[in-house]
Amino acid sequence: MKKGQVLTGIVDRVDFPNKGVVITEEGSCVVKNALPGQKVTFAVQKKRNGRVEGRLLEVIEKAPAEIESPCPHFGACGGCTYLSLPYDEQLKIKEAQVKKLLEGALSGQSEKWIFEGIKGSPVQTGYRNKMEFSFGDEYKDGPLALGMHKRGSFYDIVTVKDCQIVDEDYRKILAFTRKYFDGCSFYHRLRHTGYLRHLLVRKAYRTGEILIALVTTSHMNDDGEDAGVENSGKFNLEQWKEQILNLDLNGNITGVLHVTNDSVADVVQSERTDVLHGKDFFYEELLGLKFKISTFSFFQTNSLGAEVLYETAREYIGDLTAPGDGQKPDKLVFDLYSGTGTIAQLMAPVAKKVIGVEIVEEAVEAAKRNAELNGLHNCEFIAGDVLKVLDEIEEKPDMIVLDPPRDGVHPLALKKIIGYGVDKLVYISCKPTSLARDLEVFLENGYVVERAVAVDQFPWTANVEVIIKMQYKPQQVGAGKEKN
Repeated sequence: MKKGQVLTGIVDRVDFPNKGVVITEEGSCVVKNALPGQKVTFAVQKKRNGRVEGRLLEVIEKAPAEIESPCPHFGACGGCTYLSLPYDEQLKIKEAQVKKLLEGALSGQSEKWIFEGIKGSPVQTGYRNKMEFSFGDEYKDGPLALGMHKRGSFYDIVTVKDCQIVDEDYRKILAFTRKYFDGCSFYHRLRHTGYLRHLLVRKAYRTGEILIALVTTSHMNDDGEDAGVENSGKFNLEQWKEQILNLDLNGNITGVLHVTNDSVADVVQSERTDVLHGKDFFYEELLGLKFKISTFSFFQTNSLGAEVLYETAREYIGDLTAPGDGQKPDKLVFDLYSGTGTIAQLMAPVAKKVIGVEIVEEAVEAAKRNAELNGLHNCEFIAGDVLKVLDEIEEKPDMIVLDPPRDGVHPLALKKIIGYGVDKLVYISCKPTSLARDLEVFLENGYVVERAVAVDQFPWTANVEVIIKMQYKPQQVGAGKEKN
C-alpha cells in the first residue's frame, strides 16, 4: 500500500474505538466509521511501522446486518457510529472489542478469569440526560446551526433537530433556541470573535427536571457591544427565557441560566453564571438514592444504564461486613475518582467508612450534599488529585474502587494504589484501551483478574464501559518479579 492510493476491500471487524479493519489484496488498513461486513473504498493516508490508516470514501455494499438508520442526521453528524445496525449487533461488536483488549492485556495471567459478556442499556433511544450542543454553521458563511460537530470536522456544525439519543424535550429546546437566535453571531474558533457558544441541556430521567444553560461570550458582536441582558437588542435573553418557559414540554424546567465564557478553548465552562429563572441545579434518582446535580457536575449520562453499571459494580464489590453476630460493617473503602459520590453512597450502607477522592471541587461539594441528602454519615469526600491526596490520608483501605477518567490512572498514582496491597480491587473504566494498559501494571505487581464484564452506557456510539474485579495474589507474580 502507498500513501494516496485508493483501494477497495471488505471490513473484517471494528476494533475499539471505531477502527474498522479493512482487508484488501494489498493488505489490511484501519479505516474509521466503517462497519463489519461492508465493502468500502478508501484512500490510504498514513503508513508507519507496518500500520496503514485510510480515510473512508464510499460504502459500495452495506453490511448484511445493516438497517435503515432511525436518525436523519446519521452520517453527517459525528455523534453516533452504529445507528445503522440493530442494537444486538452493536452489542456484539462492543463485546468482541472488550474481550480482544482484555485477552491481550491478560495474556500473561496464569489463573483463569471469567469474561461475562456485555450488559445492554435498558433504553436505547432518548437515554441521554445531558447534551452540550454547539453553535456554528454547517458550511462557511452558512446560516446559524445548533447541534453536533459534523463527522470529521472541527468547525462545521450539524443542527440535530431530530436527534434520537435525546427525548422530544431536548429537540424542542434546541429547535426553538436556534430559531430565536437566527442571525446572531456565533463564536468563531479561529478568529475568537462572536457571541453564541453552546447550549447545555440536562434532564433527569426519573424526576423529569430540566436545567438549561445558554453559553456565550461577554460580547454581543464582533464590535465588542456589551452582551448584558438589558443591552441585548433583538436577541434579548429575558425574552428568550420567557419563551422557552412557555414551550410545551413533558418535563419541568427548574432552571434557566446564562453562562459567560471568554476562554479561547472550545470547552463548555463558566467564568460567570447568571440565573435567569429558578435555580442552578436539579435532582435525579438512582437505585433509591437522590442526587442533586449542578450545571457542570459529573453524572453518568444514561440514568437507567448507570443503574445497571452501579448494580453490577456493587455485586463485584461483594460483602463488606464482618463475620459473626449482627454482621457489622468493618471495612474502610477508598472510592478514587469519585465524581459526585454515587458509588461511595451505594457502598456506604455496607461499609464502616467510605473515603471518596475527586479533583473537581464542584463535584466534591455535590457529593457531600448528596450524602447528607440521603442520610449517609460514614462518607468522607476529599477534593484533590488522587496522586497527592493519597499521601495525606493516614488511614489504610481494606478495599479500593477505581473509576478514573478516560485516560486511566496516572502511573505514579497507580504505584501508590498498588502499594496498599488491598485484597480486593474493582476498576470501572470508560475507555477499555486505558484499562488494558493499567491492567498490565496490576498483573506485574501481584494482582490477578477474576471477573470482567462490559456495560453499554452509550447505545449507537462507539463507547462502552468495563468493570473488572481483581484479587491480590502476590504468589502469582512472574519469576523475578516482586510487588513494588
